[in-house]
Amino acid sequence: MRSHCWGGDWILRPKDIGLRTKARFDLLEVVGSLLLFGGSLLSCMVGESWLWPGLAGFPLLAAVYAVKGVHRLRTRRHSTA
Repeated sequence: MRSHCWGGDWILRPKDIGLRTKARFDLLEVVGSLLLFGGSLLSCMVGESWLWPGLAGFPLLAAVYAVKGVHRLRTRRHSTA
């Protein structure tokens, strides 16, 4: 039996592939949000040099929301069929 430092191996590696995929997209959504809002806020407070992280967050969020929408539509179609 393997011992884990935090005892949370089930948190990092769930058995269900759908849960892992959802967790990855949620993580990308958080990173995109931080880039977008953090970069926008810092560009307002500090200067224009922080505008680029905010602009990088926008396409990342758009891509994550598009993929999440496609996944949601697929599950809806499969559940009604």
